[in-house]
Amino acid sequence: MKQWFSCLLVGTCASLAHAATYAQNVNPMDIRACTAIESDSQRLACYDKATGRNELPVAQKRTEPVTASSNVFSHEQSVARGPDNGTSPAPLSLLDSRWELSPESKLGTFNLRGYKPIYVLPVFATSNQNNLPYSPNPVNAVHTPLGMQDVEGKFQLSLKTKIWQGVFGDVGDLWVGYTQDSYWQVYNSKLSRPFRETDYEPEAMLVFNTHYQVFGWNGRLLSIGVDHQSNGQSDPLSRSWNRVMAQIGFERANWTIMFRPWWRIPEQAADDNNPDITHYIGRADVQIIHEWNGQEFGLLLRDSLRGGSQQHGAGRLTWSFPLVGNLRGYMELFKGYGESIIDYNHNATYLGVGISLLDWY
Repeated sequence: MKQWFSCLLVGTCASLAHAATYAQNVNPMDIRACTAIESDSQRLACYDKATGRNELPVAQKRTEPVTASSNVFSHEQSVARGPDNGTSPAPLSLLDSRWELSPESKLGTFNLRGYKPIYVLPVFATSNQNNLPYSPNPVNAVHTPLGMQDVEGKFQLSLKTKIWQGVFGDVGDLWVGYTQDSYWQVYNSKLSRPFRETDYEPEAMLVFNTHYQVFGWNGRLLSIGVDHQSNGQSDPLSRSWNRVMAQIGFERANWTIMFRPWWRIPEQAADDNNPDITHYIGRADVQIIHEWNGQEFGLLLRDSLRGGSQQHGAGRLTWSFPLVGNLRGYMELFKGYGESIIDYNHNATYLGVGISLLDWY
């Protein structure tokens, strides 16, 4: 009632009603007609229709299971059928839904897309908090305990966007991504609830669409890129490194596997905050994702690929499940080295519980 009363006071109700009627009758192909629509949502819809944007394929999470006989998402299977035959577009494959691999899934440049999961964990606990971070570089060793508690909060933000579509003609897309992990001592009132650690990870990736099979798995993605990770702190807590990283993606019915080998870009010894980081965080990892009945299970395995005293690794198990609407529950269990970059050489077990706003796929 307040909205209608305000509308009557300013004398705009008649013009709004006229604009709504006009929006239904204008020729949508005449983009100039859209300027007469006063309703923001109706004007945007008019522009989309006039420019054909409403006919672009929408990359969405698959809701129907795929049978074993339909493992291969070939070019013909992923073709979006036109509106003339009245059928719905074929579902995009898991990797295609996030990386716009096939020609039919291309959405152009500078559209923000999900990358890694986005979540908030009000409870992120460990029995072995790292209160004396150290490194072989003497400048990066802490000698006085930091006083951090074992229970804290954690959240992750992760987005990417394509900045160049078709780097080599119709082949290769250039993406940039950004991931941030923050560890908040929200329950540590004694130290004024500080952020214990925030890791920043920008990266650039040249991504290629592939089509081959290995043991029944479909090779769909190949990329090469550069990755920087640091915590933005000063010595002795400063940690950072740069990598050249490849990604090799496979999928089959509701499963995705991503292999990521990398090579660390060398630094001068005096400036290296963590000279032995590859012996702990490793030289490669594999991420396995499985969707089942609206739930998503993830397993990350990471290893140094070395023997003896240089052999270290880690594993992370995640579970995402529906709660209400688009809100999903999220649980994370981590064991090993390098849960964060300040803890790259610290072995611990972590358990987190919270909510997820965006999953892997």
